[in-house]
Amino acid sequence: MKKFKLKSGDTVRVIAGDHKGSEGKILQILKEKDRVLVEGVNMVSKHTKPSAQSPQGGIVKKEASLHVSNLLLIEDGTVVRVGYKVDGDTKTRISKKTKK
Repeated sequence: MKKFKLKSGDTVRVIAGDHKGSEGKILQILKEKDRVLVEGVNMVSKHTKPSAQSPQGGIVKKEASLHVSNLLLIEDGTVVRVGYKVDGDTKTRISKKTKK
């Protein structure tokens, strides 16, 4: 099982690619593909057929996934790398920059 240093609900900034500099909250993590869905970033248009859920059909804007290596965690408005600190039986996530 792969382990990521990012979690759902974290605020992240895109550091590479077409959406470099964009920020958003992690909606979903796709571990099997090493990808993440970020709210409001990498929006794509998906054409949908009329169905029971959407009788109108049409074009729907939705988030596409980004590779996890293109993201950094934001803490207090600055990007930080993530590390871990083990105290006895507890393992806590810390910022490499501020040690918080």
